[in-house]
Amino acid sequence: MSYVPDPEFISHARPILKALHSAPPARLHDIDARRAMVEGFKSIFETTLPVQPDWVPIKYTTNNVDGAQIVLYWFANDIIKHNSQPSPVILHFHGGGYVAGNVSVFERFLANHAATTNVPILSVDYRLAPESNGDGPVQDCFAGLTWLRNNANTLNIDPARIAVMGESAGGGLAAGLALYARDQQFSPPIAKQILIYPMLDDRNTTRDERLEEFAVWRNADSITGWTALLGKDIIGTDNVSPYAAPARAKDLTGLPPAYIDVGELDIFRDEDLEYARKLAAAGVWVEFHLHAGVPHGFEILAPTSDVAKRALSDRARVCQAF
Repeated sequence: MSYVPDPEFISHARPILKALHSAPPARLHDIDARRAMVEGFKSIFETTLPVQPDWVPIKYTTNNVDGAQIVLYWFANDIIKHNSQPSPVILHFHGGGYVAGNVSVFERFLANHAATTNVPILSVDYRLAPESNGDGPVQDCFAGLTWLRNNANTLNIDPARIAVMGESAGGGLAAGLALYARDQQFSPPIAKQILIYPMLDDRNTTRDERLEEFAVWRNADSITGWTALLGKDIIGTDNVSPYAAPARAKDLTGLPPAYIDVGELDIFRDEDLEYARKLAAAGVWVEFHLHAGVPHGFEILAPTSDVAKRALSDRARVCQAF
């Protein structure tokens, strides 16, 4: 069997894909190269997304349990600021394979999302691996969740309508935080988890040449990220925390309703399908979308393609309806 990319998507994404695939692949465990690659997404956003006037995020800070300061970025437009009733809110975590990225890279993407939905976003600049490892990034995200709940009145948001959302590794963090908050009996409980092609399973290390042809995030990238987060002696063993790799969780009951989408040509496709199946089997409400013929980050590569428009419309809908 061979995969067929969506021709309309390819026509939109060809210049960016050509540039990405013309560069030599980063060596295994070369974290600096992957940080530079993800940093390059900022210029892609600046090319493909409109400018949102007066959308400079407000910076807040909070502390993790270990005393580390975590920076939080608040995106809210005038409609949101002047709501007469408390608003739902998105707690967001950026992608980057656990080793790369920051909120600044995704700033224009987040501003556009908040402007489209009129739902405010608080994005957490969690610490990256290997500087922070194991459950460390999820703990940073939990600090952001706690701060958001404790400042609900000031921000005019409803603490009972907090959704967690992330892309790629950020989706893994959102799923891990949903598990962690459930187990900590966090109150009010998280209202929804919105997982965009989430990176969930450290055991997904088998190279599929058919997918590598289209991939912008490859098998070697995932191995690099998981090894940095978990350690070379823990990755793939029975000692992996389910908060760090949510596919390891044995019990998915009592989790928030979930929305998951992923591309057919994404190396995370199978683990995302399996996680959706396990959520449904545990009695958790799930909406799942498998987008034919597109790779990881498809809506970043070609935001004006039909498939990206469909996905972004669905994500906007679920961000408004909870």
